[in-house]
Amino acid sequence: MTIRFDNRVAIVTGAGGGLGRAYALELARRGAKLVVNDLGGARDGSGESDAAERVADEIRAAGGEAIANGASVTNFEQVTAMVEEARARFGGVHVLINNAGILRDKSFANMSVEDFRLVVDVHLVGSANCTKAVWAGMREQGYGRILMTASSTGLFGNFGQANYGAAKAGLMGLTKTLYLEGAKYGIRVNTLAPTAGTRMTEDLMPPEMFQAFSPENVVPAALFLVSEDAPTNAIVGAGAGVVAASYVTLTPGVAFPPDRRTPEAVAEAWERIVDRTGEAVPKSGAEQGMMAVAQLQKLMANAGKT
Repeated sequence: MTIRFDNRVAIVTGAGGGLGRAYALELARRGAKLVVNDLGGARDGSGESDAAERVADEIRAAGGEAIANGASVTNFEQVTAMVEEARARFGGVHVLINNAGILRDKSFANMSVEDFRLVVDVHLVGSANCTKAVWAGMREQGYGRILMTASSTGLFGNFGQANYGAAKAGLMGLTKTLYLEGAKYGIRVNTLAPTAGTRMTEDLMPPEMFQAFSPENVVPAALFLVSEDAPTNAIVGAGAGVVAASYVTLTPGVAFPPDRRTPEAVAEAWERIVDRTGEAVPKSGAEQGMMAVAQLQKLMANAGKT
């Protein structure tokens, strides 16, 4: 079965180059109408250019439909106007790929509060702004596909990227709530952690690796995650043609009786607490509490037998 996006309207933020451009071009090739969004700034978010218009021109030259938009994802009024323009021009919004981002890497000791806030504002708040702007319309039409762009830094950490990692981990948390809230309205929300050679990473990779991790090698995973038959609440890593799944898990844990609820008891039981045998993937935050209750009930039942 060929995945198509005919009669679908997609907004891709940060689509003036790199991953966003690759997503936009392939969505258009597969029938989607595109809103190509890009402020056009440098890697650190400064400056402006006509990058979005150039990509929209590419799409139109190939026979597709696209409009360019220069809204800053950090400005909710601008983002709302972008969504309204998409609805007026194309009739709705069915797909949103939150891809816009900047880097201001420094060790936490040398990072300014301004640099921390700005990166979080662009990645996390910017994605929330765009998602909020399309959310009501997706609920009304009973269909929506939203992709958050996380990172291995948000999943596993990376030296010198405290701001970036915090923002990316926040996006995974946003996904895990929105997939629950959107389920009955036909809205599916997923998280992609791409590894790609773009202007964001060109001086972080050797040339041969930079080529292997071309943005085009991430596109298949991204487009699947916004397709009609997409899963929801998935965390997917993609790069160099490899696609993998990541999970937030919870070990069974150890239940302590009332007279053993001390830091010393936790220290003594630590190896059992972190033992991953029988770990679970909760479908919501409430399941952590439910698992704790189950452990306590087991403890009480065993105490009653002695």
